[in-house]
Amino acid sequence: MVSMESIASVMSLGGRPPGSRREIKVIDTTLRDAHQSIWATRMRTDHMLSMIDDFNGAGFEQVDLMAPIQFDVSVRYLKEDPWERVRQISRRLPNSKVRALIRSRNLAAFDFLPHDVIDAWVDRLVANGVKVIGAFDGLNDIDNISRALVRAKEHGVETFGAVSFCESPVHTDELFVAKAQELIEKADVDAIMLKDAGGLLTPDRIRTLVPALKSVMGDRVLEVHTHSLTGLAPLVCLEAVELGADAIHLSVAPLSSGNGQPSTQSVVRDLRALGYVVNVDDERVDAISNRIREIAEEEGKPLGEPVEYNGLHYMHQTPGGMLSNFKSQLETAGLSDRYDELLHEVARVRKELAYPIMITPFAQFVGTQAVMNVMAGERYKVVPNEIKKYVLGYYGTLLAEIEPELREKIIANGASDIRLEPSEPGPMLPSLQERYPDEDLDTWLLRAQFAGSQVDEMKKTVAEGGNADEIPQPYFGLIKALYEKSEDGQQHLKFGDLAISLDKSK
Repeated sequence: MVSMESIASVMSLGGRPPGSRREIKVIDTTLRDAHQSIWATRMRTDHMLSMIDDFNGAGFEQVDLMAPIQFDVSVRYLKEDPWERVRQISRRLPNSKVRALIRSRNLAAFDFLPHDVIDAWVDRLVANGVKVIGAFDGLNDIDNISRALVRAKEHGVETFGAVSFCESPVHTDELFVAKAQELIEKADVDAIMLKDAGGLLTPDRIRTLVPALKSVMGDRVLEVHTHSLTGLAPLVCLEAVELGADAIHLSVAPLSSGNGQPSTQSVVRDLRALGYVVNVDDERVDAISNRIREIAEEEGKPLGEPVEYNGLHYMHQTPGGMLSNFKSQLETAGLSDRYDELLHEVARVRKELAYPIMITPFAQFVGTQAVMNVMAGERYKVVPNEIKKYVLGYYGTLLAEIEPELREKIIANGASDIRLEPSEPGPMLPSLQERYPDEDLDTWLLRAQFAGSQVDEMKKTVAEGGNADEIPQPYFGLIKALYEKSEDGQQHLKFGDLAISLDKSK
């Protein structure tokens, strides 16, 4: 007879025998993908530093910090030095490994960058404190990312290669397994990341895909990264762990759910209820959560909210941020009533273009072509340069053939100065060094991606002590109102550790 004590013991482990406990690692995405998905990548370095001690003590296996879009927004909008962010955060996180993601050979651009830029990018990530480097390619063309991964491994840091997921007739479990094997063979990565940027994974699909990937990975770590766009992501994470996944990408609520990753608090709670060990400090996570709420309230930023299941998402597979852009474009053109038509056109264009995964830059390519098709009234009458380059193989090997007549139409209607055969771009760093001899390699790498005066404007703002637009607006409004209402003399304000003095003379 089974005793009540043994029943209680098994129930406390989610129905598993006491000896079956397995530790699941948490890779935190709050400082990268979470604010990218919910705050348009507008979390500043000072935001991050204000909660960094709690991140250091939270027990995260790795803290995901930077991808090319974080560099882009830092330079163009926040006017911050992104390399300084990497240095400061890396120094303040001795208990966790800072990680960075490389986007194919584009980084923050659309066109491929030369090898000298990509090589130096890897070198500088490591030199500035990054301990884990990974890469992904929207076509799952492993040749586009293997060189960077090999170079990272030569520096002695950990590496991961992404198998980018989407749904299509060509994106089968067999294809994903083959890509994982290719990553292992060509780059000897330490981990495989199943990257579901579109939030398309379902419990049914994960039940076949995770065992298939694990069967060819040996003792390498399998990470699962998904988004909550259809409301299924938390369940997908739990199912993935049940089937052998080793690490889950989560973000701290309320910067989670919706367009972002599942919530750390909820998934960790459920994993523990199922009997798994998750060595995350709940009090530290709560402190991070409270700080996120403070920032959101101070600056009028949104909070992540769970969404209902949306089957239409599987048709167009468009990232959440692009959907709002579509609405804005159609409203500007007086075509708001054609929004649903546009989503159907996105699905049609994606199919015709051999099912590119709807992640940067291909989501933008497909979306732009679909908008042009709807607005022009004739399909492929107007062809962006990037679509012609895509068809010609500028961005890598396509996974399926494009119908010959459509291919010829795209080539004919695209810009005539685009060569029919892509060529390898020449080195960039020597000319940048010649033009800017007083600058360092970090700055040259930014100039390689951001044209015009963008880097100069960022440097000027940093030199002047920061961007006035970065002052939390409620505080700025209060200070401004007090100043305007004061006749003369001094005003002193104190809120906890914050002290402000105003001196106004007539």
